[in-house]
Amino acid sequence: MAEAARARDYLRDHHVMTLATHGPEGLWAAAVFYANDGFQLYFLSAGHTRHARNIAAAPRVAATIQEDYADWSAIQGIQLEGTVRVLAGEDRKAAVALYAVKFQFLRQPAAVIEAALARVNWYCLSPDRLYFVDNSRGFGHRDEIELAE
Repeated sequence: MAEAARARDYLRDHHVMTLATHGPEGLWAAAVFYANDGFQLYFLSAGHTRHARNIAAAPRVAATIQEDYADWSAIQGIQLEGTVRVLAGEDRKAAVALYAVKFQFLRQPAAVIEAALARVNWYCLSPDRLYFVDNSRGFGHRDEIELAE
């Protein structure tokens, strides 16, 4: 349980995940801002992007969340795989509200931001496998996190 709490804290304290997708155009990776509720990760993207098109074709993805470390022994991060779904209705509104808590620039309504947010898709990435990497415990150390809560 302590490892799950560490992983949730790590997700809370970081902002960008690298999302790996695959689809008709092949493999692709993209960095996206995210907000989380536990291990559920919410992000937005324009539907015309390559990663969004890939998700539409094949919603299974992998992702990582980490900092840019100079010392291998300091490396910590999240590795995960799961399924992405497009949000609509109340689920979309809840994701926008969660995102606004994490990203202050959304709290200050501006016509440009509101218009941009109306044009994007909102997504939820539900992991079914998640690891917390912590090289401070040894090279390549990682713990699989139990996701059933």
